[in-house]
Amino acid sequence: LLDGDLGAGKTCLTQGIAKGLDISRSVTSPTFTIQKIYHGRLLLNHIDAYRLEGVHQDLGFDEYLNDEGLTVIEWSQFSPDLVPEEHLKISIQLLENGDREFTFHALGKKYEDLLEVLA
Repeated sequence: LLDGDLGAGKTCLTQGIAKGLDISRSVTSPTFTIQKIYHGRLLLNHIDAYRLEGVHQDLGFDEYLNDEGLTVIEWSQFSPDLVPEEHLKISIQLLENGDREFTFHALGKKYEDLLEVLA
């Protein structure tokens, strides 16, 4: 999950993740399409939930949330039903001087272990 104000760098971080997965396609925000899928070493499923506030129908994202790839959800607070029980949440805050502050919060052993490796 990626949280942060507009312009904080959520899509930019997703572009970096895609580069790490050897995805050569240009990664752009799925604001209007809601979801974009990219193929690399792992499948990258990029969801922008900004326009999903109040939507209560099944949009078929479950199959991607449970698969072996990586799912990035921007603006997850607008669609809490999309948020898996276990997840890694990265909050990005744009500071006054233009720097960014990242806060990581893991829920579940898999993501707690991942944070240990990254720390």
